[in-house]
Amino acid sequence: MRLLNLNETSQKLSVTKKTLRVWDEEGKLKPIRTKGGHRRYREDDVNELMGEELSSSNVDVVAVYCRVSSGEQKEKGDLDRQKGRLLDYCREKKYQVEYVFEEVGSGLNDNRSKLMQMMKLAEAHKISRVIIEHKDRLIRFNKNILIKYFNSHRVNVERLARHYHNHSRTNL
Repeated sequence: MRLLNLNETSQKLSVTKKTLRVWDEEGKLKPIRTKGGHRRYREDDVNELMGEELSSSNVDVVAVYCRVSSGEQKEKGDLDRQKGRLLDYCREKKYQVEYVFEEVGSGLNDNRSKLMQMMKLAEAHKISRVIIEHKDRLIRFNKNILIKYFNSHRVNVERLARHYHNHSRTNL
């Protein structure tokens, strides 16, 4: 029986150490305590938990993220049109859209409430794909950091091609 320390378990499950402590309290994943009081997790228990998460995520659960920079753009209908194009695309791809996030705010603002909600869903493994229209809708600069974040939680970020009417798709 191989035992994993807190860091190894956290990395393997893509959750924080705090989450592991909460799971301990909830009984979701019980550690073995060393003489020094450190947590060790049975690798078999960790693999079993990973299997449960993976089997429950066989369906592509999609979050659609729409953003415009100003209230004026929203009033002109830009946000609604963007959402419509994204939902049409998802229907065509037969994606299961569970979450639609609409936000008005600058792409420079890294503390947008809807973006934060979507990131929490990624952490909880409740989504497997994020669909955006343009790469700058997610964030204006340093998009690779945010993409890596989503990927680390097994969430793919997908954007529509420049001309959606071609029915083509481009991965970031």
